[in-house]
Amino acid sequence: MTTLMFILGIVVFAVGLLVSIAWHELGHLSTAKLFGIRVPQYMVGFGPTIWSRTKGDTEYGIKAVPLGGYIRMIGMFPPDDAGRVSARSTSPWRGMIEDARSAAFEELKEGDETRMFYTRKPWKRVIVMFAGPFMNLILAVGLFLTVLMGFGIQQQTTTVSSVSPCVIAQSQNRDTCKKSDPASPAQAAGLKAGDRIVSFDGKSTKNWDKLSDLIRDSAGRNVAIVVERGGQEQTLHAKIATNQVAEKDSSGTYVPGKYVKAGFLGFSSATGVERQSFGESVTWMDDRVGDAVDSLLSLPGKIPALWDAAFGDGPREPDSPMGIVGAARVTGEIATLNIPASQQLAMFVFVLAGFNLSLFLFNMLPLLPLDGGHIAGALWESLRRNLARVLRRPDPGPFDVAKLMPVAYVVAGIFVCFTLLVLVADVVNPVKIS
Repeated sequence: MTTLMFILGIVVFAVGLLVSIAWHELGHLSTAKLFGIRVPQYMVGFGPTIWSRTKGDTEYGIKAVPLGGYIRMIGMFPPDDAGRVSARSTSPWRGMIEDARSAAFEELKEGDETRMFYTRKPWKRVIVMFAGPFMNLILAVGLFLTVLMGFGIQQQTTTVSSVSPCVIAQSQNRDTCKKSDPASPAQAAGLKAGDRIVSFDGKSTKNWDKLSDLIRDSAGRNVAIVVERGGQEQTLHAKIATNQVAEKDSSGTYVPGKYVKAGFLGFSSATGVERQSFGESVTWMDDRVGDAVDSLLSLPGKIPALWDAAFGDGPREPDSPMGIVGAARVTGEIATLNIPASQQLAMFVFVLAGFNLSLFLFNMLPLLPLDGGHIAGALWESLRRNLARVLRRPDPGPFDVAKLMPVAYVVAGIFVCFTLLVLVADVVNPVKIS
């Protein structure tokens, strides 16, 4: 049964992956057609075509390898010296193959002179290329909101799980009290497991983050703590100790290995699944986008540890880069967890939402052959033409993005090598659910 559920989890992820890719390409397709650009193909997957149907002047189909997708637009690049315009794919990897072989092109059909991508104004080209990643962003936001507001997320609460008998510096990494350790303020005040802290020093404590900050800021002070116990409210009094506690960053996340002197009450909070309001959900997503951007920018620095995890005896860090294979394994593990089905579904949706957010950020990098590279080219063309107009110089004409293909080959080569490294790590030393 466990193996069956593991496979089912992978299948669910694969379906979600295909939907995400199809949704991405739909953004390119719809805006291209909106601006009158001819789109010969809309394909989900790579390799041999297993099903297709032509409607209008576009062939819609599914291919055998479900690891990507693309649309083909006439005139992605200006004509070559022979006067031909190639139909280049929006998929970076397929496009690289087409450029390398110089074989995949179509002769212009009658009427295509006015339906080519490069003839559109730069702002229209920006919209067409941005529409794909933007669709992934929309999907990510929708999925995150579904989980946060519909299912809820597991987080620390203001309910007491256990009370610490003494004050121990967190940097000491021990749980056993010594005779020299003073009693914790929580124990001295009579705080008990199961108490829900309603207010702290006269301030309402609806969530753990606020309560934690209030405790940290009250070192050395006598405070009143209102708790709900057995359905009734009671007021306790405690003198908050000064202790060495884990440092928090600007987003409220604990910084591993770093400590600060702050207020200490001495209890562990219980965790629970709680639904978030719309405002809380927006704040949560804003923090996650910031984390994702930081992770993307820090990728080069994670390569040595990733290499050691793949080919050495190094551990696989929880925040290590993970590819499609790794994500599929995680969803397989989720399906085998002994948790309520609603929480399994919520975790599936979370993984898919995170994948779409990553697709958005990755594709927005201003590097060819990614969508962001074409957006940068269109913006550069707009700047050149407007500057020429202001300076009353001749129109420089369309910016030929094809001239940057040598750079695109280098970028694509780096991406391929990195993808292979992540693939090996995902197979031999995968990230696992704790």
